[in-house]
Order: sequence, then structure tokens, then C-alpha cells
Amino acid sequence: MAGPGPGTPGVLRAMNDRAALDLLLAHGPLSRTRIGSLTGLSKPTASQLLARLEAAGLVVAAGTTTGRPGPGARLYGVNPAAARVAGLDVTPDRITAAVADLTGGVVGSSEVPCTGSGGPAGQAARALDGALDAAGLGRGDLRRAVIALPGSFDQRTSVLRHAGHLPDGHESRALPEELAAALSVPVGYENDVNLAAVAEQRLGAARGHDDFVLLWNGAGLGAAVVLGGRLHRGRTGGAGEVGFLPVPGRPLVRQAARVGAGGFQELAGAGAVVALAAGLGLAPPPADGPAGAGAGGAAQAAAAAALLRRAAAEPEGAHLRLLRRYATALATGLAALVAVLDPELVILSGAVTDAGGAALRDLVQAELADLAPSAPRLVPGSVRERPVLRGALESALATARDEVFDTLRR
Repeated sequence: MAGPGPGTPGVLRAMNDRAALDLLLAHGPLSRTRIGSLTGLSKPTASQLLARLEAAGLVVAAGTTTGRPGPGARLYGVNPAAARVAGLDVTPDRITAAVADLTGGVVGSSEVPCTGSGGPAGQAARALDGALDAAGLGRGDLRRAVIALPGSFDQRTSVLRHAGHLPDGHESRALPEELAAALSVPVGYENDVNLAAVAEQRLGAARGHDDFVLLWNGAGLGAAVVLGGRLHRGRTGGAGEVGFLPVPGRPLVRQAARVGAGGFQELAGAGAVVALAAGLGLAPPPADGPAGAGAGGAAQAAAAAALLRRAAAEPEGAHLRLLRRYATALATGLAALVAVLDPELVILSGAVTDAGGAALRDLVQAELADLAPSAPRLVPGSVRERPVLRGALESALATARDEVFDTLRR
């Protein structure tokens, strides 16, 4: 049977209810009077709205106001237990899982190595169960999970590309299917850098910006593109694979002799920092694992970050030359993105560029002004703790909230 038409009382009630829930999520517990003030509803209408939301289990009493003469007003908040979601971040080294309630509060987390019994899918299930155990929950309590994957995930065909650096070379349809079977909960998949952009858009530096680019530089080099407030994934999910971008002075990726060499990745990835530093006589600080051209992505990123952190702390001599040369490398690839997209904001994120701090960022901004037709503002990412995992949770929460709140229309 068709639902109520536009403008009918039922639709207006549902719109007001959703507006109130969004306000409670944004501001935390509010009084009936405050909800009425923010929504423009009368006190009787606001009271009826809150009664409906309480009856639906979406709102609960959350104490009373304090600090004013007279009895405190009753406060209402979103019911955290109305839904729970999970986020998982799958990297070549480890898998991290977290569980959040409907308000976005993290109630449990866990981390396991990526390698182990059952491969990445089996280890993902262990990470999820560990996070659920920490929260005192089971898989049946989850409404949805979103998994961050390195590489390009094609939403149309469920094919994962450019993820051969994962254990067992999972670069096909296999891993998403294996993850879904191992987790046994409704699952969504997204590129890891795209999810870092989701976190910045909802909670961080990109709030209020509809067009921006996030350049991630850690164990790998990638970008996320947001246009008109929406992620731009491209036809096959490959938008933002800027490591493949042809740049002056570097071989094309197809001509490169080793995996991950060539293009913008070779010019400005973590390995480029190590190579530039070596050419300037700067040795990387001692690390737990090997560094240099043959090192794994995480170890190389750690070495690059250490070099840039030291250079930013003492920006003179060889350290300053390292920062300047690396800034030119970063700006070379960024200039191509800016020329095509003309974003209002570029976020520099990931362990490598984070380590260079404001000293590196200012040099990149100056270089970009000379290389690109426009000069978007460069800012650091402000979601500092596990931005990819936070983005996975935010993506799962957006879907779960729509599903839960949609019950108000029925």
C-alpha cells in the first residue's frame, strides 16, 4: 500500500521527528523547550514528538538541566542501544575492528594481525568478535558493518582491484565474498582513503565543504575526491588511485620493474622520502624493522615519517633541502588534481605528510601556487585517531540511522 503523499500530516510528523533526532545527535541531550526552539515547533507539538520517539525506543530520558533556579527541565537523548554498527580497517599488516552505538560512541575495539588462520577473512572475524566481546555484545546485535579495504572496490561488480599487497594476493572478487561469509552480518565495503575523507567530512577538517580532495600518504599514496558533498568513486571505484598518475621524471607504472614503482607513487610516496634523504646524506633514525627500497610499506612509511619529523623540527641545512624537494614532489602530483577538479580544499593526511607538519605544508602550498591554475587551501586532517576506522563507523552509522529512523514513516 502506498505511503502518505507529500505534505500530508504523516509526512510532516516524520520530517519533524527526523529533524529532532538529528539535533539530538548533533547537540547531545536537549530539553523539550530547546528542541522546540531549534525546530520552530510549539511546546505541545514538541511534547507529542518526544512521546512518539520514546514509544518507538529511539529517545530516552537523559537527566535534567542544572545550574538554574527552580526544578530542572527533563533532558532527552538518542537511545544508544537502538542500533549498533561495526567498522573494520583491513591493512596488509593488521585488522582493526570497532563497535559503536547509535550515537557514534565506541563501545568496544580489537586488533589482530592480518595473517593467520583463515587468511584476512578469518582474521577479520576474530577482530570483530574481539570488539563485540569488549562491548558485551554478539554478532546478532549488529545492524551493519562497513569494511575499509586497500585498493579499488567496484560497487557494481564487487571486484576488488589493486590490493595485491594484501596477504595471499587477494586482488579479485574473492576477498569481499569471503569477508561477508566470515562475518555473517550485513556488510558494506569502501576504499580506505575514501573512508578517511568521510571521517573528515563528518567530524573533521572538511565539515562545511562540498568539494575537496584528501591526499593520503602513509604505507601507500592515494586520494579521495568529494564533489557536491558526495564521494566520487568513478565507474569502477578507481577514482583517487593517484599512485598511478604519470609525472615528469618517473617511469610509467606499466614500465616499472617492481610492484608499486613508477608514477606519482615513486615520486612522492614514502620511498621517495627515504631516497631523497639518502641523497642528502640523511640516514633514517633506527627503526624496529628494515627501511629503504626493499622494505615493506609500513616500515618504509615509518622511516619516512621519522625523517620528515626530524626535518620539520630542525628546518635548516640538509633538513630544509629535504622538505623543499619533497614539497615539490607532492605539489607536482597535486597540481594535476587541482587543474582537473578545482577543489576548494585539499586535506593532507596520513603518517608521512602528517610528520612534516606545518613546515612541509607551507612549502607545498607555495609550490602549488606556482604549478596549479588555482590555489585551494591546504590543511591537515583533524581526525587524528584512526581516521579510516572512524570513517568506516560513520559510513555504517549513516545507513543504520536511515534504516532505524525510517520506521517513523511506517
